[in-house]
Amino acid sequence: MEKIKEFCIGLIVFTFFMTMITSSGWAWGAGKIPNLDEWLKQKNILDDPRPFLKGAGDPKNFLTPELYKKVTFDVEAMKKAWADVIGFMSPDLVGKIAPEIKPGTYTFQDKDKYPFKELMSAFHYNRFKPGGPPHVGNFSEIKVVPTRQYYWALPIAEATKKNEGKTKLDDKGYFVPESYVAGYPFPKPSGKFKAQQVVYNWYKRYNDGENNVVNERAMGFNRKLMNDWESYMNYWELKLNGRVLIEPFGWYDERARKRGEERAFNFVYNSPQDSAGNAYINMIFDDPDKSNQPLFYIAQMRRIRKLSAEDTQDPYPGGDLTMDDGYGFQQKLTYRRFPYKYELVGEREYLVPNYTWDGSMYFDSKKGYELHNEWERRPVYVLQLTQLDPNYIYSKRILYIDKESFTLLFTENYDQKGRLYRTHENFHAFHPEQGMFHWWAMLGMDHVDLHSHIMNIFGNSWADWVTRDHTGVGVMMKKGK
Repeated sequence: MEKIKEFCIGLIVFTFFMTMITSSGWAWGAGKIPNLDEWLKQKNILDDPRPFLKGAGDPKNFLTPELYKKVTFDVEAMKKAWADVIGFMSPDLVGKIAPEIKPGTYTFQDKDKYPFKELMSAFHYNRFKPGGPPHVGNFSEIKVVPTRQYYWALPIAEATKKNEGKTKLDDKGYFVPESYVAGYPFPKPSGKFKAQQVVYNWYKRYNDGENNVVNERAMGFNRKLMNDWESYMNYWELKLNGRVLIEPFGWYDERARKRGEERAFNFVYNSPQDSAGNAYINMIFDDPDKSNQPLFYIAQMRRIRKLSAEDTQDPYPGGDLTMDDGYGFQQKLTYRRFPYKYELVGEREYLVPNYTWDGSMYFDSKKGYELHNEWERRPVYVLQLTQLDPNYIYSKRILYIDKESFTLLFTENYDQKGRLYRTHENFHAFHPEQGMFHWWAMLGMDHVDLHSHIMNIFGNSWADWVTRDHTGVGVMMKKGK
């Protein structure tokens, strides 16, 4: 009888343990990240409308109770603090263009009944039609929701307010690294260099947290919408200055302070087979005149190679973006190499599909890979960066940046012939209890070669166990052994 009792207790403990593993983010513990099969059981960006962020993707299901408490704040306090910092709430700025378009569901057949052309960018308006070649990401139906207020975590808002006015630009409008402390550098962009200030808010973003680990699945599609490439990667990133969420605060360490390091990242390919084991790391510096330090580990050669920090115009394998297109725009800004003329060409509301609160967004492969996500009116900065060097791949780049959160929504890139060449669209997951965003998906298009790619991303933006060991040369040397 006693043995039966012990067996039952053991079975209960085992069942509880396995349940906790399943519900707590399936191995998002210290140093562990799920494999692709585990990930796809929870959510697939194709044909899967499950609200992932309300289940396994909810931070309380994969963070320790201690860490969850540390990075969770009072929602009303965050809303008030952020509105005080930037001076407005987005619901108060929208609803003036095409006010007859109310929250509700609309089909592409309603394009002639309502002034969607006024409320959407041309990039979105031209895709408001049934799915089909040559690109993925059309939408025959959209669901418009009321505009929501977005805000950042309380420590980010407090740091932004405390340090407002300290960050400087030089006489050409470029970042002065030693003047930045923490938070968003220009919460109320204004003046002669307003456009540059908006761009630098994007550069100093907190979207990916301060200790970030990511599963990333990328799929490429040719002009017939046939899947012609697929990869799976793991990605680690550290923010090295301006830290306010996870200790250490401020500079990550003395090395980061002395060298002016902004962030470090590393991604490792797990597939396809000919790329498996390859790894790429990069050290990003704030100084406009200091080149970044990219390195590449070639698994087949078991060698580490230093890459040119200036050669950033070649596309990633199988995709439709260059190194400068990462995250939509990550080109190093300097007046010495490929300088731009910066212009704020618009400051208005647009109807966009770039945020998800529940993770239910997906692409419908049975209907030409149609995009399904909520749409809302957002106040947007529209920036035009005109390239002054004709040897650069793009003649101009147009950035659409959310005025309230400073997140980059989408980018249009034009070639030297003036043709729309590449576009990049970000879809952000928002965690209201944390006041934090992370990348949920990305959609890239090549409008010259007629190719598309989708990146599906699950990120743990609070992975306090991520250190330099995950983003430095050491991890490459271990692979080489």
